[in-house]
Amino acid sequence: MIAWIKTISPSDATGDLVNAYEMATTSHGTVDNVMQVHSLRPHTMAGHIALYKAALHHPENTLPKWFLEAVAVYTSVLNECPYSLAHHIQNLQSLVGEEGAHGAKLTALTGRRPEDAFNGKHLALLRYTEKLTLNVAKIDESDIAALREAGADDGEILETNQVCGYFNYVNRLLNGLGVSTDGDVIGAYAKQN
Repeated sequence: MIAWIKTISPSDATGDLVNAYEMATTSHGTVDNVMQVHSLRPHTMAGHIALYKAALHHPENTLPKWFLEAVAVYTSVLNECPYSLAHHIQNLQSLVGEEGAHGAKLTALTGRRPEDAFNGKHLALLRYTEKLTLNVAKIDESDIAALREAGADDGEILETNQVCGYFNYVNRLLNGLGVSTDGDVIGAYAKQN
């Protein structure tokens, strides 16, 4: 069972779901459970795919991919989402590349102590991620001013906001429907490294 609700497998798909699954097929040739859970409403899968690609994988993003994955991991730590953590910890490890650096970053993120491995604008953006995830009603313009003072430009602030917002959405989707990683190939970069 991949979720607490009924899902339709790619092999049993018909109509619009076939097209949605084609869009959701990973570089590994599989459809992750995070997408299969949308199978009863394929139009929501299409929206999910578009948001994911725009927030995390658009070529016009300027923050490094590894840092966007760090935002994904930290948001998922704060939301206690094992599914997203399984995938995005692997992605962060694949992208950091420095011997031992990914371990220090992961320890800092999973321990909710980003200051142990991040500094400057990256640390400021992770602190913003925490407040946006856990205390969104308390965000005000001074939070944005602090990010600018730490060296983040408005585009980088927006990118962080969008990745954090996306993972707050997807963590609730996954945790709220009991989606498991059973059968998934873990990590987008798993076969590339």
